[in-house]
Amino acid sequence: MASGIGSISGPGAVDDKRLRADGLDATTYPTPVLQKLHDPSIPIEEYLHYAKITRNEEDRLYGPGSDFTAGSGPTMTFIKEKILRKQVDNTRRESVTRPRLSVSAQGEGQIVRADETDSGNEKTGHERKYEPMTITDEEWVQASRAARTATWGAVFYLITTDILGPFSTGYAFSQMGLGPGVALFTVFGALAGYSGYQLWRMYLQLDSDRYPMKGYGDIAFRVYGPWFRHTCNLLQSFQFFLNVALIVLSSGQSISQLSKGHLCFIVCVVVCMIAGCIIGQIRTLQRFGWLASWAVFLNLFIIFATMGVMAHSDPNYQLYAAANPDFDINHPDPIQVSGAAPPGLDIVDNVNGLMNAVFSFGGATLFVELMAEMRRPMDFWKGLLCADILIYACYMVYGIYSYCMQGQYVYNVSYQGVSPYGWQTACNIIGLITGLIAAVLYGNIGIKVLYNNMGRDLLNFPLLESTTGKWIWVAFVPLYWTLAWVVTQSVPQINTWIVLVGAGCILQFTYTFPPFLMIGFKAQRDAILPGETFDPATGALRRLDGGVKRWWRGFKKEFWWNLFDLVYYLGSCATCILGLYAGFTTMVDAYENSPNLSAWRCESPTG
Repeated sequence: MASGIGSISGPGAVDDKRLRADGLDATTYPTPVLQKLHDPSIPIEEYLHYAKITRNEEDRLYGPGSDFTAGSGPTMTFIKEKILRKQVDNTRRESVTRPRLSVSAQGEGQIVRADETDSGNEKTGHERKYEPMTITDEEWVQASRAARTATWGAVFYLITTDILGPFSTGYAFSQMGLGPGVALFTVFGALAGYSGYQLWRMYLQLDSDRYPMKGYGDIAFRVYGPWFRHTCNLLQSFQFFLNVALIVLSSGQSISQLSKGHLCFIVCVVVCMIAGCIIGQIRTLQRFGWLASWAVFLNLFIIFATMGVMAHSDPNYQLYAAANPDFDINHPDPIQVSGAAPPGLDIVDNVNGLMNAVFSFGGATLFVELMAEMRRPMDFWKGLLCADILIYACYMVYGIYSYCMQGQYVYNVSYQGVSPYGWQTACNIIGLITGLIAAVLYGNIGIKVLYNNMGRDLLNFPLLESTTGKWIWVAFVPLYWTLAWVVTQSVPQINTWIVLVGAGCILQFTYTFPPFLMIGFKAQRDAILPGETFDPATGALRRLDGGVKRWWRGFKKEFWWNLFDLVYYLGSCATCILGLYAGFTTMVDAYENSPNLSAWRCESPTG
């Protein structure tokens, strides 16, 4: 999750694989297919068995030693053909004569039991909640998005464009100081990479052609069951909703600055809300998602422009005075840069800066979906490592530079904190464009996740592509954006929202849930005894024990590693509580001491 509010960032915001022209997203799966994928009676041994088969098949088809040759991607094809004037052969060659294991080949709903006869329907073995059903290859491909074509290079690009957006890193350094800021950004960046590694390891051992994973909630379901899947999906929907509200607020501030404060701030935010209600009616966003991917170059322009402007102009003192009524705008204090914790700030301010670091590296909700689109998920670590290193370097350079140039006056949305009106206007216009794209994508994904998990699963809503489903979408989009506007106008405080979203949502998916999931997964996997068996032909499972004894045996198998994950998990929970406390404390303080940051006022937070 990028720290730049106006950037195309955050889980699922860039080229999200659920945004298809043909509407093949989580809400359009046939209900029986969803039931088979979310059958709580399937044991972890079965997931492990078919995952091993799938990984072996991927290695045989696409791994080292195979004859598979990937063609050039679209960017390299364009460069070679249009610039270098070379002919490009994009054919893919493979010597494999038999197809990739498909659902029907593995027998999804078509398994012939060992004790069944052609004339009888008697079944024995592991009893399932849902009856077997016949699913053709074509139906399953449409339902589970079985076409996996992404390479690790594509994953590197998607992670980078998704997370990169360092517009609040300078503000984070101003709240923590250079030394603590560098240390904490380094620690949180490393831990974010470790969490991505954990998700990758679990994905490789739980995903298969027979039981494909589609999102973060699928790992939660296969480790802890339906309750944790619903928890993850609902929290993810809530995060997307708050992201929409946050971007609406940022875009409203941009419009207010463009009008030089002459337009009532409530009207500025209403304009953004109405635009979202109109554009948000788009249900399938394939071309829109492609446009969002290009928006990263607009953000790069903002980054380089603000760096140049900061070096040759004063900070935006008017913006600083709006949040600090006691500030004398005519006699500002000199710019101060602190190597340690800045003087005059308390623990709440320091935690606010820390939550900006959390906000910067949050993007793990997208990782499972990226792996689900990869031809060979085993290579995911390469894209993750390269992306994390690049993102960390960008954050360090831009954050330290912004803080050193503007000191205590650096603003959370850096391009709104420059003083020359011309550059401020140019960056605000670009920020409005990228922000609106991001907000619409957040809203689209958030509504779809809600529709699938609450509407389809709990309320038996029809397919989104049905006539009734389309009308539900038409009615729900304005309600969604109106609620976001109400939340934004009630708490027009960007700093507060970044802290609350970071502590309440992003921190969970990136730092809290991965070690919690890994502990549960390894405890179940490592508890399997040599004498226990799973028969894939009949589905029969034989275990020698169960309960707490079994979980403890699995936990002890890698005791010290699991203990580290437990400490990591508890530390993330403590950070969450501390962040929420700091966020709500900041909110109350702003209401009491900063009139421009109070609810439902015409005065803009930008002054």
